[in-house]
Formats: sequence, structure tokens, C-alpha cells
Amino acid sequence: MTDQPVPDPSDAVPMELLSDTATIGADGQLIIGGCDTLELAAEFGTPLFVYDEAHLRARCAEAVAAFGPGVNYATKAFLCTAMASLAVDEGMNLDVSTGGEYAVARAAGVPADRLVLHGNNKSTEELALAMSEGVGRIVVDSFDELDRIIALVERGVAADTPELYVRITPGVEAHTHEFVRTGQDDTKFGFGVASGEAERVIEMIGEHADLELVGLHLHIGSQVFEERFFELAIEVVAPFFHRFDLPELSIGGGLGVPYVAGEQAPSITEWGAAIARACEAGGIRAWVTAEPGRAIVASAATTLYTVGTIKNLPGIREYVSVDGGMSDNPRPVLYGSGYEAFLARCVGADRERTVTVVGKHCETGDVIVNDARVPADLAIGDVLATPVTGAYGLSMGSNYNRVPRPAVVFVADGNARLVVRRETFDDLLATDTGVNPAS
Repeated sequence: MTDQPVPDPSDAVPMELLSDTATIGADGQLIIGGCDTLELAAEFGTPLFVYDEAHLRARCAEAVAAFGPGVNYATKAFLCTAMASLAVDEGMNLDVSTGGEYAVARAAGVPADRLVLHGNNKSTEELALAMSEGVGRIVVDSFDELDRIIALVERGVAADTPELYVRITPGVEAHTHEFVRTGQDDTKFGFGVASGEAERVIEMIGEHADLELVGLHLHIGSQVFEERFFELAIEVVAPFFHRFDLPELSIGGGLGVPYVAGEQAPSITEWGAAIARACEAGGIRAWVTAEPGRAIVASAATTLYTVGTIKNLPGIREYVSVDGGMSDNPRPVLYGSGYEAFLARCVGADRERTVTVVGKHCETGDVIVNDARVPADLAIGDVLATPVTGAYGLSMGSNYNRVPRPAVVFVADGNARLVVRRETFDDLLATDTGVNPAS
């Protein structure tokens, strides 16, 4: 099968929203990584997350080129053992924020010293495990946490001298959704610079010879489209950073990605260049690293659904129901996030029909795409695709209504490998210890 030239009708799904290797096949169908997505849907079922492995590797390599080896992949965006291994193979370290993320990374064979432990409420058990295995960095987020770290060191739990970052809030409020702003003073994360708490915790760490403060960490928010907010954060932080002469600075993540036609965002390369310019202007000579997550994985994946019902309410709306929903993509419900939709069998087709794509959950708000443009001949049984679903879909998903989580495949060079199998009803019952009264 040979690929035909990609048409560019104004009403077709924008190809720039699809992953790097996405093409249109000889019959008009979506091809990713050399694999026919209609065949993938038939083999693995739907809903199905299809990740373009070449795209993932290219974005990891771009991050390493922009920030240097050891730049951290933010695993909260998407994590399984295959993704952890891939990121590390491409030269990245991993940012983990819970014991569960830590466990998955370690199960993938990632050395503890290539992990950075985040979280605003790390438990004593989580800290003890990470410290006993020689975790690379711990990002201190509260005075309570510092107390726990000191107590564990005094008990002899730490394999090595803990190397710490202090997470600071620079007072920079990025223009993004209020739920994902984190750089302003009113936030559950980190220590405020303006309040003096950041200086206080740094002084406390300096009082303990068995702790090593190696750097500062900041994060201004997620889905940030303008480089100037990152530059402003560095400008604000630079005087504070210079006071302590630290060797490392992490500017966190938060780089936005386009989800719908017309959106634009800086590339990882452009983001890194802007950070470098800001650091040079601020006289920061430290190793400056980052934690891209969404920018690595979001546009690497496309979700495939099967259309189950079509309900037309004359003069009001037409609903198209698919076999997934808010359990595999909660972002529209949480943030009002927009997505595109198209048919996997005819990628280049005009999309002159407007519908609302909804899931199968018992919630009116279970909407995937509110005003989706789709081809006029959409029908029951069609495979509907939504691009840019590689971040915060599976990782934020749930079993609401006891719906099993979807499968995940990585595709490359014409081959598909199952990296996360579809959950079964037995999986849903695996942790249920209730006794059947009839037994």
C-alpha cells in the first residue's frame, strides 16, 4: 500500500494536529507509524490510544537538545513502563509525584538516581522508599515534609546524602485555566518568595550538614502558550537565586500545545531558547533544566472510538455517542478543553456536519467535543478519531460507571505493540473484597 498526497481542504482536520508519522492511506484512511488505524481498531478494540513512537522519541530528543541530558519527563502526563523506558533511553530523567509513579518507573528498570520526587504531600513511606534507594532529587514542598526528611536521615534511612530542590512560588500568574495555575502566591505548592518562607526553608536546610540543597524549582502553570511568562518568572527569581549561589535551577514544565485548529504554541526548542536568553539576561550561570510532559506526549497520540448511537434533536443539537468518554478523557469536563474530531476512514474529507460527541457515562456533562465538525456521512459503527490525546487522558482517567480503561498501543515502522492491555470486568472486581450475601 502506498500513501497518497495529503490534501489540505479547509474543512478537513488540520494535519499539523496529528503526530509526526501520520499520513493518509491509499483508501483515505488514517495511517500512523505505518499502521492502518482501522485495522488497529479491529484488532485491539476501541476506545484505543494510539501513540506514535517516532513522535515520542523525537520530542524526547528535542528536549535533551534544548536543556541537556537529564532533563526530566513529567510522568503525570502519561506513564506506563514502556513510556518510562523510552524516555530514559532517549536521555531524559523522570519526574514522579507519587509512590505509584515512582513504582512504575522502578518497575521499568529506571535507576532511582534518575528520578526526581515531587508532590505537595509526600508521605513518610514514600520518602523512606525513595531515600533508601538513592532517589536523584527530592523537591521539598512544605515545612512538614522537610521535618519528615530530617527524621528519616536521623534514622539512617537514606542511602546517600539527600539532594534537595526547594520549590518556590515566584508570584507570576500565567494566563491559563485557574485549576492549573501554580506560580501565583495563592497556591498549595511550594514556598512563597514574597512571604519569606522560601528564604526560611533554605536556611533550615543549611543548618543540617546531612542535607544538600542543590537548586531551586518553580512551575508557573500548565498549558502556557506565551514564552514571556516563563521569561518573567526567571526575571523575578534571578535576584533571589543569586543570593544562595546554587548550582541548579528547574523552571518546571507547563509549555502548551495546540489542541484545535488555529492554536499555536512555541516548540520545545523555542521554549528552551527563550529560557536560555532569560537566564543569560538574569546572569544565571547554573545548570538550568525543565520538566516537559504535555509537550512530549500530547500530540503523539490519537484516540479511536466507535460510534454507537446518533440522536438528532431537530433545531437543537445532534448527539453522537461513542464507546468511551470522560473516563478516558476528563479534560473537557474538568477544564472545558476543546478537541477536534474526524473519521479514521476518510481523514481528508470535508467536515460540514456539526455534532456533539458524547461518551457513554450517566452524566450530561460527559462531552468529548462540544461542536465537532465531522463528514456528512458519519454513521453508526464508524471509527471516530480525536487527536492530541496523549497527555492527561489515560493518566487522569477513571473507572466511572465501572467502565474498563482502554488499551494503549505504540506504533512504529508498520508494527503495533500493546503496551497497556484493556481492562476487563475481572480487573474491576480484583480489589473488591465484599461478600456476596447469597453465597
